[in-house]
Amino acid sequence: MDRPITVIGGAGRVGSLIVQKLLAGGERVRVVGRSGRRARSLPDGTSFHVGDVRDAATLKEPLAACSAVVFSVEPGTANQGADSPKSTMYQGVINALDAARADGARPHFALVSQIYVTRHDHPINNWGRMLDWRLAGEDAVRESGLPYTVVRPGWLTGGRSAGDRVHVEQGDRGEGSVSRSDVAEAVVQSLYLPSAAGLTFEIFNEPGQGNPDWDALFSSLRQGPVAAR
Repeated sequence: MDRPITVIGGAGRVGSLIVQKLLAGGERVRVVGRSGRRARSLPDGTSFHVGDVRDAATLKEPLAACSAVVFSVEPGTANQGADSPKSTMYQGVINALDAARADGARPHFALVSQIYVTRHDHPINNWGRMLDWRLAGEDAVRESGLPYTVVRPGWLTGGRSAGDRVHVEQGDRGEGSVSRSDVAEAVVQSLYLPSAAGLTFEIFNEPGQGNPDWDALFSSLRQGPVAAR
């Protein structure tokens, strides 16, 4: 891309894989994180910006004039306050969208969410209404007017215990695990492929062959409102 890509949470376990894949593709990458200490572990070629999605002012500079924004942030589990999902996954998403849209910019916005967000009665929702606020953040992205992709991973794993094949679906009824590497690859591919625009989908691994045709996978899904890239 002709402008940098900003990864919010790019020092985290999924975010750092996204950063590595983008760098391998020759992109210029900005990483936003809350602590400058995390910058020491980032690959060469990244620019690190101290920022917090709960503080809108800290996002203005790193999200200015970028080609795409990836939001991969830990939600927190408190019922209220700064470490609540409301602060991170709802207000934080809104703050990032506002910064991304400043001065009329229209970057692609990729949000890493999770499965079960529509299952209000699931026990996970007892942790600060995590599912409700994740869904509210997703809705904000879908209503933002930006080109977007919302990725809902299954249970994250470091390896491929569930299999090598990538399976995507919609409807938030699925169960299963998925490697962080495949989630990162799905996010990266969504920034380039027009077939990913306007998609919200779940992603899992299953037994079978790896190395998916991402364009075919995305094309098999139903698009929501699609904003021009």
